[in-house]
This record gives sequence, structure tokens and C-alpha cells, in this order.
Amino acid sequence: MSQPEPEPTPQSEDLEKKLKKEAKAKEKELKKLKAAEKAELAKLKAQQASNAPKKSGRKNIKRDDGAENPEDYVDPETPFGEKKQLSHQMAKQYNPNAVENSWYAWWEKSGFFVADATSSKPPFVIVIPPPNVTGALHIGHALTTAIQDTIIRWRRMSGYNTLWVPGMDHAGIATQVVVEKKLMRESRLTRHDIGREKFVSEVWNWKNEYGGTILKQLRRLGASLDWSRECFTMDEKRSKAVTEAFIRLYEEGLIYRDLRLVNWDCILRTAISDIEVDYMDIKERTLLKVPGYENPVEFGVLTSFSYPLEGGLGEIVVATTRVETMLGDTAIAIHPDDPRYRHLRGKFAIHPFNGRKLPIVCDAILVDQNFGTGAVKITPAHDPNDFEVGKRHNLEFINIFTDDGKINSNGGSEFAGMPRFKARVAVTEALQNMGLYRGSKNNEMRLGLCSRSNDVVEPMIKPQWYVNCNSMAKQALDAVTDDENQKIEIIPKHYVAEWKRWLENIRDWCISRQLWWGHRVPAWYVTLEDDILKELGAYNDHWVVARNEEEARMKASQIFDRKKFNISQDPDVLDTWFSSGLFPLSVLGWPDNTDDLEAFYPTSVLETGHDILFFWVARMVMLGMKLGGDVPFRKVYLHPMIRDAHGRKMSKSLGNVIDPLEVINGISLEGLHKRLEEGNLDTNELVTAKEGQMKDFPNGIAECGADALRFALVSYTAQSDKINLDIQRVVGYRQWCNKLWNAVRFAMSKLGDNYVPPLSLVPETMPFSCKWILSVLNRAISTTVLSLHSYEFSDAASTVYSWWQYQFCDVFIEVIKPYFAGENPAFDSERNSARDTLWVCLEHGLRLLHPFMPFVTEELWQRLPPARDSTRKESIMICEYPSAVECWTNERIEYEMDLVVSTVKCFRSLRSEMLAKERHERLPAFALCQTDAVAEIINSHELEILTLAALSSLKVLQNGKDAATAGCAFENVNENLKVYLKVQGNLNAEAEREKLRKKMEELQKQQEKLKKMMNAAGYQEKVPSHIQEENVAKLTKLMQELQFIEAESTRLEGEQTVDHH
Repeated sequence: MSQPEPEPTPQSEDLEKKLKKEAKAKEKELKKLKAAEKAELAKLKAQQASNAPKKSGRKNIKRDDGAENPEDYVDPETPFGEKKQLSHQMAKQYNPNAVENSWYAWWEKSGFFVADATSSKPPFVIVIPPPNVTGALHIGHALTTAIQDTIIRWRRMSGYNTLWVPGMDHAGIATQVVVEKKLMRESRLTRHDIGREKFVSEVWNWKNEYGGTILKQLRRLGASLDWSRECFTMDEKRSKAVTEAFIRLYEEGLIYRDLRLVNWDCILRTAISDIEVDYMDIKERTLLKVPGYENPVEFGVLTSFSYPLEGGLGEIVVATTRVETMLGDTAIAIHPDDPRYRHLRGKFAIHPFNGRKLPIVCDAILVDQNFGTGAVKITPAHDPNDFEVGKRHNLEFINIFTDDGKINSNGGSEFAGMPRFKARVAVTEALQNMGLYRGSKNNEMRLGLCSRSNDVVEPMIKPQWYVNCNSMAKQALDAVTDDENQKIEIIPKHYVAEWKRWLENIRDWCISRQLWWGHRVPAWYVTLEDDILKELGAYNDHWVVARNEEEARMKASQIFDRKKFNISQDPDVLDTWFSSGLFPLSVLGWPDNTDDLEAFYPTSVLETGHDILFFWVARMVMLGMKLGGDVPFRKVYLHPMIRDAHGRKMSKSLGNVIDPLEVINGISLEGLHKRLEEGNLDTNELVTAKEGQMKDFPNGIAECGADALRFALVSYTAQSDKINLDIQRVVGYRQWCNKLWNAVRFAMSKLGDNYVPPLSLVPETMPFSCKWILSVLNRAISTTVLSLHSYEFSDAASTVYSWWQYQFCDVFIEVIKPYFAGENPAFDSERNSARDTLWVCLEHGLRLLHPFMPFVTEELWQRLPPARDSTRKESIMICEYPSAVECWTNERIEYEMDLVVSTVKCFRSLRSEMLAKERHERLPAFALCQTDAVAEIINSHELEILTLAALSSLKVLQNGKDAATAGCAFENVNENLKVYLKVQGNLNAEAEREKLRKKMEELQKQQEKLKKMMNAAGYQEKVPSHIQEENVAKLTKLMQELQFIEAESTRLEGEQTVDHH
């Protein structure tokens, strides 16, 4: 981020004279200053001591200006929604709880978050990824909120008509599970006991009472959402959009009904999406607890058994990990080239339990003749691969399970009614009794589990509604990958490959779910009076799709002319991803042509986690382009996934789940334990989880506040696809807030009560340090804005932090202290300039930081005196974001201050290295300059160096003319500048010589490496001339450095000899 240092340019004679004159004038003042500066230092130390937390309960209630009233430091009570009333005096320490109180309610009530569809400002729109209505705030939400609010606040301050839409997802399965558990816990009833209508009413009651906690929690993070547009995926407007989308896609032939395999959850009795399936890798025979079974169930075992062949031809042996599914076998597949089974082509095996004839089919796609016996049992209704074999060979599809996972009548009377895993044992025993069992062995496998119920997923053949995604996927793919006409940019770019992988291999999307909570499928089944089969769905051409029952009856009358019929709505609901896929359209009023839709669609950016790139992002793009006529957003920013400090996934059983509110408010270790105990962990898991908490949070979590948490999370975004979150980093930013607080306190004390800020600054007339801080502020502003535009949030945060911490607090505030020491009249002009610069830096710096840390910046900004003759905005959040001021940039000044700061660092390094007791004592120092230009800079900035390095004097030595006095420690600043600190009596000459020996070795290695390269064969011919010139210059510098180090070594040896004599 830092710019290369420019080479010093020759000064004009006039400038040289002027600088020398100024330096002499300041030199005279220096002697007077030293005494005053020491007094100021002592005063500061006393102040810092009073600011430090006291170990005793006593309070320091006296101050130089008389009695102090503790109430002056406490904010008065602010009525809810009114502008915060601030204490008369700034509190001596930053307190996140006090600072973050009251501001949000006032922002919201003042309408600062509300977008205007009629505004002439350019729009900037983000739709929040709608959190589940059942959800509570977790650290992933905190990350997404911190990033999105940073973007929105920055854009709002940059003159955009910003809209950030809040909303909640009805979360079909998750919500139904929560309410079903509540019903069982409170009434010992299932949803089937009370019926659909009453159950759905119970869910709405639950939603209205408990749902949406998360949206209230987002306020605690400072999320500047437009609450006037808050929506819910099952409210009236969103439900209308879902119905309309279904009908339009159906009428275009893109939605259809078909009998296919789905992921079935036998506990929830519904199909589930791929994202709701978690996979467990099993290496060998493993016993697992399965919901609904008292005893553990065996997995990771391959069972072999034989099928008798028709006509006494012997037997054929097959193997399976799910032996119970053999009850639904309808064929055996072999490889067409397998010589072992050539004689069985076209023959049949006989099912041992029901006598069903199983054709032996040749299938080169499925069968690997080198695996197992080379013969594969085929269950088309319960295995994805077998399903495809069934279609290829026109086999019978026999479903053997009921919706709740019991064997149905197709499985035979011997097993009917048995839960599937009990049937697994029973079928094995029956095969053993019939002499058909051929043994079992360990088998590595992946087991699919439902993330909601933890049930083992069962592939089941079910009639479902599907969306044909082929044409829409092609459009969505091109929107990202077509370089000629790119409509969407994905950030970071490497996720484009994943986008391609999903969309190039897309399958049709199953959008129906066998739940009661959700958008009911807007399809009605027509049962004709003369239909032979009367059950729902028996004839696939008897469905009508309509907006309501009245329209369905009308359509049925037209299709089934003059026939008598009854209609009933499909009991299924739509996949939650279908309604959330419409979210950017539906939140803006689609299908109605609203002002919001006109003004704000397409939205500007979608910010979300990379784990739902396909399940949500791709589907929004497909549906947005199809139904909205354009992409739903122009950019997609995918944030990393959060892990714990050790890189582990956050899980309740590990005890490493971090609740953002606990970080904001702080919590004891006992409090963390209590949260675990209130969860649903078993005894062993609880012990492990508590141990994890004790290890990671032995003292609990300190109160950090929302600002520190947000800043930490945004700073972490540079970590590719995973964030390893260390709470200590958040604590560090909370301490940094205290530094900001104290910087403003210091500034306010120097500005005084009657200070009136200027409308503009004229840097040319200002002291060096003021010119410098304005120039680096300019650079920080430009870099921050550029980084925000590039979605490099970590770089933006780091730039703002670095300016505040390393330039404003560490250098500028320290370097201007002499101007205020004893109100010296010689510094009247500098003091006035420093005051104006202080105010401008604070005002710009707080606005620069505001999008990242909204609360503390608002509070501190409100304390600043307003500029002269200007109408001040009510809040920092509606001020303009800072932009660079051309006349502030001064690269020459920046170069000089870089040299000053490097010099000071070397002096400080020597001080900490050499001194123990006298570490804070002011000592004489020398600067040996190799060039006149460097000597000029050091001379003209003597005051700054003395102040920052806490020196008693600084003498500039010219190379070849002057030598350092004895008893000095030495440090190399750069090739043109060496510094010495007079540490008489503390100098360890041997240690100094060892340091020089190491430096010499390092320089010699560099020299040898460079010489070797320059003497290599073909160097003169192959290497460009400008590179050869650079290398010659490097070699010359290295040789000069070596000469200097040798001279220093000789000097130290001479001093040591003199000391010994």
C-alpha cells in the first residue's frame, strides 16, 4: 500500500537559506523548551496513571482546576428514539456499552436508513440474505452484517440512494421441526394428531411470538437496514410472487410433475434438498444411533447373499450395504463382456421371499466386472444408479417403504410394518435360515444424514414437481462467463470455476416438499366421476395450475368439458429455496410494477457465503433473468466461512461456537458453561465442550462492543475461504477504540472550549508535521476508497487503522506536544495550525472510519465543535465520505517524515537495547549523514526527532568531517544515515561489535551473491543495460556500507583499548 520513496531532489539556494534560518530560530527555542517539555511529560504520565484502571476502590476526585464532579462524566438518560444526550465531560476511558447505547434507536427514528424510490441520486441496493425465522444471531450473520453495513454506510456517505432490504425466510423444515418439538414437549401430540389447519395456525402463532429475534439482534450490530421495507417470505406480497412465478414457469413448460428418486427423510416424512444432506465417511463396521431406534444400527458392512437361478442353473451371488432393499429388487445386472455370466444372458433369478422373476440384464455403464462378484442387485425405486438402470432396461419400480420408513405390503407379509433397520436384521436372518447368506465384511462408505433431523436419508421414488433448469442455467452461466457481455462479476474470481461446474452439470430442480409449513403448491388435482383410479395424482394429466381454487375450477371445466369432477389442492409445499430464489424480485414488489422495482432492480451487489453459491445465488440469477428480465445483481461478493482460532468448524459439541452477543456484551466462563447446559448435548459431549471452553476462554470473553467485533470481522476477510477467528484480536480492537477515545480527549483538551474550526486549510503556511499528517491522510483516503471499490475490505480497514494508529496517534499527536507545552508565545502560529489540523484530522478520520465502526465514530464526531459558518449535518452517517484534497498531497514532506520516523525508530531501538534503568532518561545523540541533502533534512527536523525519540540533544555529523564521541551505541538507518546514542557506562562494546560482525556477514553474502550473478557467463550480453546499471549501483552501495561497518568496528576496538589502559 505504501508508495516508493522518491529520491531527494536538490533544494534551491533560497529554500536552503530559509530552512537554515528556521532551524537556527528553532534551535534557540529548544533550550527553553526542554524544561517545559519535561514538565509536560510528567503531567502526561500523571494523566495516564489516573486513566489506568485502579486496583483499589479509591477514586481520584481532584484535578488541577479544582473539584471534579463524577456525574459530569456519565451520559444522562436518553428517552428511547431521541438523540443521545452526552455527558458534560468525556469519560476518562472508552466503555462500549455506554457508547453504543441510544444511537441506533435515534438513527432509525430519524429515517436515516430509509431509501427514496423517487430520488435523483444513483441507487445502490443490497438485499440481505434472509435469515431463518427460527434463527438466533450467530457469528456468520455477524460477518455478513459487518460487511454489508460497511458497504451501505460508505455508499450512503458517497451520495448514493442506498437501500438495504431486511427480510426473513420462513425456513420450511427448520420451523416445522421447532414447532413439532414444542408440540410434543408441551402436549405430547404430533402434527398428525391435531391436523394440518391447526398445526399451520400453531406455526403462525409461534412465528408471531418468537420468530424474528434475529432481526432485533441485527440492530445491536448497528445494521442500517431500511426497516420500512421489512418482509417475510410467507407474507401476502411474497406469497403472491411465489404463486405467480410457479404459474408463469408452468405455462412455459418449465415446471412439470414426474416420478423420480428423491432424498427422503423418514422422520420428517418429506423430500429434502441436497444442501440439507450431511455426509459421514464410515471406514468399517460402525454402530450409530438413529432417531426412532432404541438400539444402535450397523453401517459400513457389505453383506453377500445368493439368488437361486431359474431352471436349476445354480445361483448368482450379489452384495449390498443395504440388505433390506433386496425386498424391492427387480433385476440383476452383469457386464456384457464378463465370460463368467455369458450363459445367463436373458435368464432369470428367482426372489427367495416372493418368487418374483428377476431378469439378468447386461449393463456396461453400471457394472464393474472386477469389483466383487461382478453381479449387481438392482433396486430401481431405492438407489440413484439402479434408478437409471431401471429406465435403461424398462424394469419394474417397486417402492418397499412407507413414508415413515417402515416396510410396506410390497415387501411381503413377513416383513410388512417393520422399521427399515429392524428389517435389515430380519432379512439377514431369513437369508441365513434359507441357506442363501454368503457372509459380510467391512466396507468403506458415505452415509447421508439429514442436517435437520439426523435421520439416515433414504432414496425414495416419489411423484414431485420439478423445474427444468437447462435454458435458465445456460443464461446464468453466460451472465458470469461471457467476457463480451458479462452481466455479473463474482468476487473472489476463483469461485467462477465453481459456478461453471454447477451450471454446466445442472439437473432439474425438485421444488416440492411433503411439509405443512410453506407455500402450498398452486396445483389442483381433478378427479373425474368416471376415473377408475380415484387416489390423488393417479393420472398425471389431471393436474391444473392456478392462482386460486376458483380459477382452478374454471380451468378444469374448460379442459374436461361437460364432465363431472372434484378438485383438491396438492397437499405439498414448495421448497424454501424457491421463494428465497425470488427474493430480489419479491422484496421490491414483483410481480406488480412498483416504484421500488422500477428504481431498485437490478440490485447492486449480493454479499453471502460461498457455501450457497449454487443453492441460492445461482437460482436467484436463473429466476431473476427469466422472470425479472435482467440479472438480480451486478456483483456477487462471497465471504469466507468462520472457523475457531484453531481452524476447526464451529460446533456445539466442541464448545467452540461463538455467539456475537456474548462477544459484544462479554460473558464469564460460568455463563458460557450455562449456555451449553441449556442446550441438547449428551453427557459426554457436554464434558468435551466445557473442556474446550476452559481451554479457549479461561477467563470468559471480555466485553468488546459491536464496533470492535465488526472491525475484527471485516479485517479478517483477506483470509481466502476460511477465517480462523481469535477472540483476542477482537479484544485488541476494543483496546484500540480506547486509543481513539483518548486521542479525541487529548485533542479536545488542546482545542479548548471556544475553538471554532476553519472552513479550509492552507498547508503551505503550516508547520512540517501538519503538512505531513494532511498528506498521509490524503493517501489513506484514496487507498481506502480504492480498496472499498475493489471489495478489498481487509485492505480498507487496515489502511484506516494504520493512519489512525501509526501516523495520527503515534507520530502527529506526540510531535505537536511541544507547541502546547507552557503556551510558549514563540509557538503561537504553530499552535494555531496544530489546532486546526487536529480538528480536520479528527473530523475526516472519524468519517473515514464510520462505515466500519458506526457507534464510536458517531459519539466522538458529535463531540467535535462544528466548522465556522457551516450547516452541520445531524449525524455523521449522512455526512459526505472523505475525498482527497489535491493541495494536501506533498510527497517531499512524506519522504522527509519517513526519514525522521526511521531515525526515531533506530534511536528507540538503541534505547531499549542498551538501557535498563535509564530507559526514559533523555540522552544526547548524533546523526552521521553521508550527504548534504540528508544532513539538511535532519537539521531542519531536529525538534521532531528530539520530541519523538526523547533526546536531550541531537548533533548532525558530516561524513569525513566529524566523528562520533566515545561511549556511543550505533544503529544503521539507511545507506546515507547512521545514528549514535550516547550511553556512557551502559555500552557493551563486545555486544556492539558482535552486532556489527553479523551485519558485515550479511552484507558480504549479499555482495558475493551480486558479484556471482554479474560474473556469470552471458551476463553482459543477456541482461538489459538498465538492470546492469542498477546492479553496479547496488554493488557500490554495499561496498560503502561494508567500509562504514569496518570503520565502526575499528572505532569500537579503539575505544575498548583506551578503556582498558
